Amino acid sequence: MIQSIKKSIVMLLLVVAYTSCNQGPTLQTYFVENEPKPGFLSIDAPVDLLNIEEVELTKEQEEAYKSMDKINILAFRLDANNTQEYELELAKVNTILKNPNYEELMRGGNSTDGRFKVMFIGDVDNVDELIIFGNASDQGFVVARVLGDNMNAGKLMSLQSVLKDMNFDNTNLNGITDFFK
Repeated sequence: MIQSIKKSIVMLLLVVAYTSCNQGPTLQTYFVENEPKPGFLSIDAPVDLLNIEEVELTKEQEEAYKSMDKINILAFRLDANNTQEYELELAKVNTILKNPNYEELMRGGNSTDGRFKVMFIGDVDNVDELIIFGNASDQGFVVARVLGDNMNAGKLMSLQSVLKDMNFDNTNLNGITDFFK
């Protein structure tokens, strides 16, 4: 009897350990699994790829920019031959982003031009990962992960006005804009 109780306890501990380590898919695993697949475009780059240094920044914007280290971008381009795959991949990303670890910071857009969400992992004053997810039903979707140290959500959001006015054709990111043309 004692032997079976010990076995039950060991099994319970193994199940708890396994389930606590396996919290479901993450964006990082989604990126790794899909970056080599046809139809996807993947970019892993340092933040200076944006050439944001050429823009005049406020002190808050400069602090936000300096807190970022790396950008991972994964895009899926929709065409007439991959509609079902697009729907499947879009559903996978949406499922991942429903995880309570991802907190929504803002959302916008519309059903005609496309929608976007800005989310993060961590807390507002110490963001571990900023996620920008956008999709347009006639073009595809893009997910960007911004990684860095001591990132602050409010300060990061102050960069949106700078990014909105940037001409990405003059940056090293024109590959992503070309991808959706």
